Amino acid sequence: MAELEYPQRRFVVPPDATEVVLVRHGASAPAREGERFPTLDGHGDPELAPEGQEQAERVCERLRAERVDEVFVSGLRRTVQTAAPLGRETTELPELREVFLGDWEAGMFRIHVFNGDPLAMRVIAEQRWDLIPGAESMETLAERVRAGMEKVVAQTGPGRVGAVFAHGGVIGEVCRQATGSTAFAFVINDNCAMTRLVRFADGRWLLRSFNDTSHLEKRP
Repeated sequence: MAELEYPQRRFVVPPDATEVVLVRHGASAPAREGERFPTLDGHGDPELAPEGQEQAERVCERLRAERVDEVFVSGLRRTVQTAAPLGRETTELPELREVFLGDWEAGMFRIHVFNGDPLAMRVIAEQRWDLIPGAESMETLAERVRAGMEKVVAQTGPGRVGAVFAHGGVIGEVCRQATGSTAFAFVINDNCAMTRLVRFADGRWLLRSFNDTSHLEKRP
């Protein structure tokens, strides 16, 4: 009698599950002392820097070679501009805009971190955005990001793939919710990196990959 064999195989997304590809926007314009970015509903809204435009071209070139059924943006310019080279119709989801940073919006957070501001170091060490005066609470962030991702799954549907052009803090929060990690475990993701998740029919999330930047490597 032949022995039964159980080979290892690659993971295959079940037909009743939804795949979501999170793409962080390209590098945005530099912050400058004494200046603030334009805002949209209070959120800093810089455009892409030239290097961000190049990153956007590369990530969209990769996505054009893959299956993508639905495309989502946060509505902030840096996500809209990053998705543009894909040449696809997009759905705007304000729920997936970047963490609102109160008094440190519109580029100020970047400056405070660069200068080693003690409060900025506390934010990182204690993993709480809401230590910043006027910033949204961790609970509010979690609730709106969860709602935004539910909309992504509902519109994309089972057996299909949705690409979401979003922000570092939001991608970190999605991964936190998927894995039950600490708050900032996945916050450090690179511009135009790709992160893949699967939403099963029973509501569970699976994080398949994080911060894939292979498409951004210098070509010979």
